[in-house]
Amino acid sequence: MKCSAFIATSVDGFIARPDGSVDWLETAGQTDVDLGPQADMGMNAYMASIDCIIMGRKCMETIAGFNLTPEQWPYGDTRIIVLSNSITEVPKHLKETVEIYAGTIPALLTQLESEGYTHAYVDGGATIQSFLNLQLISEITITRAPIILGEGIPLFGPSSQSIQFKQAKAVAYTNDFVQVHYHVSYQ
Repeated sequence: MKCSAFIATSVDGFIARPDGSVDWLETAGQTDVDLGPQADMGMNAYMASIDCIIMGRKCMETIAGFNLTPEQWPYGDTRIIVLSNSITEVPKHLKETVEIYAGTIPALLTQLESEGYTHAYVDGGATIQSFLNLQLISEITITRAPIILGEGIPLFGPSSQSIQFKQAKAVAYTNDFVQVHYHVSYQ
């Protein structure tokens, strides 16, 4: 099963402030620029390429905190599995959209493959790091927001091995965000 990530960071590599807030994504860069057909910075095309989402509990809690209406929900009807050993129920307004999984990542991927899933979007810093440490991420797209947070939750943490990103393809947007797509190579 193919697993990939599509995530935004600050220039200094943080995915959120220390309290988990991602408010800076709305204010970083040139907010008054019309990106035209690039307004989603590739997210719609990426979402069309995946058939399920695997995210961490903290990522789900951040999204739950946005209190999005069904019309604002960015994931459509894509199946979302939240990895958690500490919670057994999702917030009430996400019950129809999200399911909790407490087993191992390899067992989850085997289960999803047996159900016909072929490409998982992996989201959340700790979850992405876990998948990288298990050598399961094959591609990663990182969109860097033009802001330095100085502290926060990093995208990358300790790694059990050296991991190389190759075949970089970069896009600079007129709002000063820069997006780089990589293939992941494990030593």
